[in-house]
Amino acid sequence: MKELILGSQSPRRREILNFFSVPFIQVKPDFDEARVPFRGDPEAFVCEVAKQKALSLQGAYLDHPILTADTIVAMDGRLFLKPESAEEAFGMLLELSGKKHSVFSGVCVAKGKELLVGAEEAKVEFHPLTADEIRAYHKSFHPLDKAGAYAIQRGGSVIVKRIEGCYYNVMGLPLNKTRSLLAAIGINLWDFLKD
Repeated sequence: MKELILGSQSPRRREILNFFSVPFIQVKPDFDEARVPFRGDPEAFVCEVAKQKALSLQGAYLDHPILTADTIVAMDGRLFLKPESAEEAFGMLLELSGKKHSVFSGVCVAKGKELLVGAEEAKVEFHPLTADEIRAYHKSFHPLDKAGAYAIQRGGSVIVKRIEGCYYNVMGLPLNKTRSLLAAIGINLWDFLKD
């Protein structure tokens, strides 16, 4: 089997895929996510971004299976993408503090001309956060490469009161959705389980 192309720079997606022994190469997609307009449907948005990432890699890796994904935070009809500054990151956590929001991940797998896309949603509720707690959090967890300016893994979960849905979805790659899409192109993650 040709190596799977993980079309993502995310260390979190690499970490999740490393739960399995499937051989893969991590490659940055040649696609600007800002080119996809948000038309009010977060699920459609993440699916389109994941699809465009895969399409940007297909020409160079036509003989390889490709896996791409996109994750966003959404609340009250608004998207919380990766913040562009520390001030924006602070504002995001202040707004999400004490509230429930949704995390959507779109996943795309491609093989040859076949392209399959799916999405998953998880609901996350934050504890109320003080300004000092947000500053301490961002001092320990670099927020600029994370949708919604937070991480759920390891100590990052200190801000999370409750989660409904797939934990790995919030991390950036919903495992069961990824498993089912990969299975549809002939890659069965059950065959690559690690202990």
